Amino acid sequence: MILHCSFEELGALNAGIERVLAEADRGGVAAPPDVLPDLDALAPRLTGDLDLETLAEQRSVERAVDYLVDEARERMDSSVLEQHAAAEGAVQAYFDYAYVLTVRDRIRRIGAEMRALIELMTGKPPSEKTARTFSFDE
Repeated sequence: MILHCSFEELGALNAGIERVLAEADRGGVAAPPDVLPDLDALAPRLTGDLDLETLAEQRSVERAVDYLVDEARERMDSSVLEQHAAAEGAVQAYFDYAYVLTVRDRIRRIGAEMRALIELMTGKPPSEKTARTFSFDE
């Protein structure tokens, strides 16, 4: 299944990943250790629309973007409080948050479709095995 992303959404996702991974490289607490592999895997794919071939792949992208939504919200809140609501940095932080939030919504809807299709085709809810092996090639 294809996750369509606009240029602005890709930019916000890339900026978030760069901030988190840079903090991790500096030895700071950037993200929980279980999310870092998902962020690392997503980063090189953010050049256009994403082809999500399995539910496991969708789940990895969703975990990464869930973390980026939280990071963007915290950054937006800090920008508003440290500057003011109409400051350029606060406005940019708001747009980054909004772009990442809308991508997360689409990822979650794709995941729901994948789970429903797996259940329809197998007669059972997705297992870890079917999440990894049931393919949604475009």
